[in-house]
Amino acid sequence: MTAHGRFARLALACVQREFPCNPGHALESATDLRRPRDLHPAFYGCYDWHSAVHGHWLLAHLARNFPALTETGDILRVLDEHLSARNLEAESLYMEQHPGFERPYGWAWLLKLAQELAGWHDGLRANLQPLVEVIEAHYLGWLPKQTYPIRSGTHTNTAFGLGFALDHAVVAKKSPLEKIIRRKALEYYGGDRDYPAAWEPGGNDFLSPCLVEADLMRRVLAPRAFSKWFRAFLPRIPKSLGTPARASDRSDGQLAHLDGLNLSRAWCFFRLGKKDLGKKHLAAGLKHVATGEYAGEHWLASFAAYALSAARGSEAAGSARAV
Repeated sequence: MTAHGRFARLALACVQREFPCNPGHALESATDLRRPRDLHPAFYGCYDWHSAVHGHWLLAHLARNFPALTETGDILRVLDEHLSARNLEAESLYMEQHPGFERPYGWAWLLKLAQELAGWHDGLRANLQPLVEVIEAHYLGWLPKQTYPIRSGTHTNTAFGLGFALDHAVVAKKSPLEKIIRRKALEYYGGDRDYPAAWEPGGNDFLSPCLVEADLMRRVLAPRAFSKWFRAFLPRIPKSLGTPARASDRSDGQLAHLDGLNLSRAWCFFRLGKKDLGKKHLAAGLKHVATGEYAGEHWLASFAAYALSAARGSEAAGSARAV
């Protein structure tokens, strides 16, 4: 079986698995005590909402780019079932009523899912549109109030949330969203110098704050301006950033994050033109996508597929911009 076939099987199992679940759902009264499938009829699986969203992104990505997979029929069946207009209307209403829910990590992956569906399965993309519009409105309402960026290596990281949202805004021609993301990125990060990358990784990181910031600014700045910014931001890559992280206990969800860190570092390195570091981190991350531990298996295949996509893009670019 190919790696992508294994990813498909992991995702198919996880997006349909309701429990265990960490709903991230604030309880205002006893009436809020509802099972995950009732709260989120589209994205009830994969332990949490954001993992369910990027699990569906993974399924769409695989069916779109590798249609010969034997799992493609099952993928299309699950996507049609989960991403129905009725289910997504319920998700849209929930997101509208809970504007801080999954900000910005889940929002970003939802927009990435919309981008994957566009031009490939326009029916499902149309079903997703009400939820997309709610999240776009949330970005426009939130960013003017977010005075400072959050530089964590986990879900709250601002740069990661802006990077995927900017990709969506450009492709979908959402000019107001694109403009505010570009403005806030420059405001947050334009003056950054001598980033203390030797302090990474943190003990539960699945994103590199340093690299996702650089990956955002790569999108925002023109090539020459970005190269100048990057040299000032990260004059050298310290050993701790260039060496894959080690997860000591893959049954522990926080420690298992470090396997994902290697994969997210990989896609950043590839896109920054650092192919050797990208390949090193990709190889380290791919070893631990399927370990039998649900703490990692419910989400790592999405990161692996995204990193492999960045690797293919890097090879296709040939002389990719190196900084």
